[in-house]
Parts: sequence; structure tokens; C-alpha cells
Amino acid sequence: MGFSLRDLAERSGVSAPMLSQVERGETSPTLAVAEKIAAGLELTLSQLLRLDEGEHVSVSRAGGRRRYERGGHRFEELTPPLPGQRVDVSLHTLAAGAATGGPSDPPMHEPGSRETAVVLTGVLALVVDGTRHELRAGDSVTFDADLPHHFENDGEEATRFIAVIAAGLRRS
Repeated sequence: MGFSLRDLAERSGVSAPMLSQVERGETSPTLAVAEKIAAGLELTLSQLLRLDEGEHVSVSRAGGRRRYERGGHRFEELTPPLPGQRVDVSLHTLAAGAATGGPSDPPMHEPGSRETAVVLTGVLALVVDGTRHELRAGDSVTFDADLPHHFENDGEEATRFIAVIAAGLRRS
């Protein structure tokens, strides 16, 4: 999900030191604290504790996905929020002249993360660590997502692309 301890502390109302202790297995949270953590992760307590895993398949219906919009950047998460999930897939639409990476966009991803973007329609520029990479429909790119990066649409029409973020896979 890409939250830092500080982000989750703000979202959940649970202190960063307590979250760190829980993450390292040094303490077990009370049910009340676990419920706050779940809410901060936009999960139910059952999802956090994996109590609702009777099935091995999780379908994400088009009408039930989490959607966000920031300026000319719209995106929806295609993968459901499952505990322990290390890969997120999202569909993005970037209006002509729009860019990601603004002050209200999510922070960079956790250390070792990789991202792959596949351009479905339009033109897209990826700027990673100050270097620009031009992409067109059908192109894909994979990069170290923990580096400063953003996408730009310098075209005259909206661009659609899919992003796949794999958390903490890179070791160097």
C-alpha cells in the first residue's frame, strides 16, 4: 500500500513507535489498536487479521474499486486491499498537460520497490531522478520506484496507462 510508519501513524491515530514495535513483532496490539491500524490501511479488522480468507480468489469489480483524482490525474486501484500484498496494480488517466508527482500525490514508494508502467493510449513521459523517458501507446517501462519520479502527458489527448508496483523486491 506504500505507507511509511509516519503516514500510517497519522492515518490510524496509533503512534509510530507502537507501529514499529508491532511490525517487528516486539508487541501484539490490542483489538482496539488493531482496529485503528486496519482503518488506517483502509481495511476491515477481518481483512487485517485475514479472518475473511475463505476463498483463494479475490475479484475486484469495476464499480467497487477505490478511485482517486488529483488535478488532471485520475487513478483506480485494480487490486483489492489484501493483507501482506506486495504488488499493487492501478489504472491511470492523465489529462493533456497534466502530471503526477504534485504536492498532494502519494510519496515515493518503499525502499527496493520497482514499478512497471504500460501505456495503453496516448503519449507519456516518465521522469526518473531527473532523466526523461518518452513513451507511446504499447510501450512499457520498468524502473526503481524508490527514486524521485513522476509522469507527464505533453500530448493533446488524455493518456491511459497501467502501473504495477512491486514493493521491496530490489536488493541493491
